[in-house]
Amino acid sequence: MSRKVIILGGGVAGMSAAHELAERGFHVEVFERRDVPGGKARSIPVTEPASPVRPAAMGRARKPWLPGEHGFRFFPGFYKHVVDTMKRIPFRDRTVADNLVDTTQIQIARNERGSVIVPARFPLTPGELKTALYYVLGLLGGQLDVNVAETAFLASKVWQVFTSCEERRITEYERISWWDFIEAEGRSQGYQLLFGHGITRSLVAAKARRASTKTIGDIFMQMLLYIVQPGVTADRLLNGPTSHVWIQPWLAQLRALGVVYHMEAEVAAINVQGGRITSATIVERNRTFEARADYYLAALPVERMAEFVTPALAAADPSLANIPPLSENVEWMNGIQFYLTVDVPLTHGHTIFLESPWALTSVSQAQFWPDFDLASHGDGKVRGILSVDISSWTTPGLNGKTAMQCSREEIKQEVWNQIQLSVNVGGKEILKDEHLHFWFLDPDIEDTDPSTPGNETNIEPLLVNYVDTWKLRPEAATRIPNFFLASDYVRTHTDLATMEGANEAARRATNGIIAASGSKAKPCEIWKLHEPELLTPLRAFDRQRFRRGLAWDGGIVQLAQHALGLAAAASTVGTTAGTDSMSAERAAELVRSIHRSAQDLAAFSSAPELVTPDTSPPPASSPSSAPSSAPRIRILSQ
Repeated sequence: MSRKVIILGGGVAGMSAAHELAERGFHVEVFERRDVPGGKARSIPVTEPASPVRPAAMGRARKPWLPGEHGFRFFPGFYKHVVDTMKRIPFRDRTVADNLVDTTQIQIARNERGSVIVPARFPLTPGELKTALYYVLGLLGGQLDVNVAETAFLASKVWQVFTSCEERRITEYERISWWDFIEAEGRSQGYQLLFGHGITRSLVAAKARRASTKTIGDIFMQMLLYIVQPGVTADRLLNGPTSHVWIQPWLAQLRALGVVYHMEAEVAAINVQGGRITSATIVERNRTFEARADYYLAALPVERMAEFVTPALAAADPSLANIPPLSENVEWMNGIQFYLTVDVPLTHGHTIFLESPWALTSVSQAQFWPDFDLASHGDGKVRGILSVDISSWTTPGLNGKTAMQCSREEIKQEVWNQIQLSVNVGGKEILKDEHLHFWFLDPDIEDTDPSTPGNETNIEPLLVNYVDTWKLRPEAATRIPNFFLASDYVRTHTDLATMEGANEAARRATNGIIAASGSKAKPCEIWKLHEPELLTPLRAFDRQRFRRGLAWDGGIVQLAQHALGLAAAASTVGTTAGTDSMSAERAAELVRSIHRSAQDLAAFSSAPELVTPDTSPPPASSPSSAPSSAPRIRILSQ
């Protein structure tokens, strides 16, 4: 007998959950308050002439419409869950996943100075990975006003994240701000700008002084790893507007699977009685009714879900009472599109405007949309789209005002000015005023009082993982037996408010429903963030230190590297000794390598913590298995 599931919210999380559940034989109904699916990932039609809502001076437009966006979409290499789902959405004779195209550059643009392109290098050993890390950060630092010593220090802090165990990150680094972890206070302005504000504001719209080191460190590690790893693209974009090449085909696939998808259907209440959800009150096109099912899945953003946490709901699951305070941890990250009469591809990928007061990032879209004819859309004059994300709305701009204080027209002009200051350098006027045909600002940005420009509000803010907020985040399966959560604020491996986090949360909720219903369907696959296997012994070593209450120790990690080097050299000798192909010079080199590693190990062997068996149990929150009673030095040679 098919069980019915009601999904409240039709963004990426809701659509992901509907897809997974429908494929497993559940009857699914989705209720979405907008008239289009996709939530923040949707494309927004730009068809109207200038108006207070869409101030695009494009005159009389003709259909089909030009695409606007809440913000540009991009798919880093570490995105696995959402891409796996895309592989199951048909698109013509292929799948939606085939609409992902590679970028080749990340441009860091600076005010009135040249740009820097991030390099890439492939590491083969722990030492080479560390070398690559220092090389990338060193090159950036040297060209971006950070001295060698500060760059080396930052590299050492990132290396600490790389070689720390998961338990330490959750327990210690979650309670430390990124600013404090990298010891930004008192360091140079260049260091603070690049490694403090640049990493946090431009990538996740967070403030370095408040953002969790666990989150920033993990995501920064993912970005670096996929930049330097061959065969895996660090960054991908869609080859057309989001709704054209992803969301609309997805909706068609969901309906083909039997999903009933309601639009313009807003959730008014989630009703609970006797410790169970009894119904959801829905307002659909001026009609109010009670929607009932066997299971209920809330795929609402955190600020919306907070409105439905009633005393009765919190009594049924006390952890849900954390959602309202969690909803206060949001920032603004919204997009503006500039429609150009000529295509101006700033770089083949993302541009980070490092010194822009409003923490701007952009993508020149047309170069990635080979099959989307801009000239046949809108008024026919558009040839390029510069899609820009604004990540800092509370910092004064060149005009002395924050973005929140500006009218929509002032936001447009200030963003345009900040971009020109970064790209029109050295006497070259790359982006000219006459290139700008019209523009479109995310309609989520609204004037508090339309009669008084400025003092904007944002109806779709972005959750940011601030220090020590992991404890506020609920699991996908609640204590209410027929109620589940799927949104980017749910606890996930992704641990970031992204499409990937939303999709992973939906999979976790689906698995919860499978278990609760007794279904024999195969659970959804869930992946952890990628961590280099060659660093596994180092993280295992740190885990043993963590369980004994010891701090992360760079010297101990260095010892572990020597142990790995010793094992690798010995292995090489074992496979090559006695063969004609091994020269005397090579053999001597291997012997010297083993001798050096052995000396280093001997120098450290007297440290008490290296030879004391570790028999203490892991922390209660740790998912790891019981520790071995072998001396901790043995971990490194396994």
